[in-house]
Amino acid sequence: MKRIGVLTSGGDTPGMNAAIRAVVKAGIDKGMTVMGIYHGFQGLMEGRVEQLQYEDVHNILEKGGTVLRTARSERFKTPEGQAQGIKVLNAYGIDGLIIVGGDGSYHGALALSKAGIATIGLPGTIDNDMGYTDFTIGFDTAVNNVIHEISKIRDTMRAHDRVGVVEVMGRNCGDIALWAGIAGPADITLLPEREYSWEEAARRLTDNKLRGRLTSMVIIAEGAGHAEDFAEYVRTHTDVEIKPVVLSYIQRGGDPSSFDRVLATRMGVRAVELLNEGKGGLAVGIRDNKIIEVSLEEAVAKADRFDEQLYEMNELLTKF
Repeated sequence: MKRIGVLTSGGDTPGMNAAIRAVVKAGIDKGMTVMGIYHGFQGLMEGRVEQLQYEDVHNILEKGGTVLRTARSERFKTPEGQAQGIKVLNAYGIDGLIIVGGDGSYHGALALSKAGIATIGLPGTIDNDMGYTDFTIGFDTAVNNVIHEISKIRDTMRAHDRVGVVEVMGRNCGDIALWAGIAGPADITLLPEREYSWEEAARRLTDNKLRGRLTSMVIIAEGAGHAEDFAEYVRTHTDVEIKPVVLSYIQRGGDPSSFDRVLATRMGVRAVELLNEGKGGLAVGIRDNKIIEVSLEEAVAKADRFDEQLYEMNELLTKF
């Protein structure tokens, strides 16, 4: 392939810039022209395309967000929107396209692939909710961001003998909550994958108070409920003083961790190699620290993988 494109789609995630940098440098090294598509699939349909050179990706590895910007597009989900995107790709002579994003972005990549465009997907989402890969780009940074904030919140909770309940992102995937709950550590972790009654959680907080542990930390994944609702439940049914905190975009911003920088780089280089081999319709991932690729059909069909062993270990460690 002589000319390839790269775009970032959906929610931004730390490490997207590292992936863009890897694609540009690896592509140019193989004699390709690399075109940057701005504002995701929306920008693709509108022809927001520019050639990228080495200097365009200088000093972006360590930065959060995405220099190509990103967007969500309902129009691209339609046949008319996809046809417009293909028209733009053909107009710019783009032979292959690398798409960095989550599940929704992968469905867009699959549609282009079925229409004959060589597409490669890189998993860019903090949620870690793509079952074909052990880790997604940005997940590690999000967990680190959460535990840094938990440390600050705990300081204030201790000063006032309060319980803190921290709501984290992840939609219906509890991986951010689970990993942050272990590393935080949290006394109680509420996840969408496992039923844990708020009554039992409130009882444990009461027991902690009776044992003299006046400060506890609770992490709740957004798919398991909201921090304010849980705090109100505890206030209503116990005498525990509790404060809710919603971290929101704090988890998604900031400089990517070293793990995410390396992961995104490895995946970006592999995506270019696949296009250079004339391959498309694939999603790049990582399993057992090895970069792998599967079909886009498998990637979008694979259910989230919940780590039962990690969950049981955390339950063991938070019993007392």
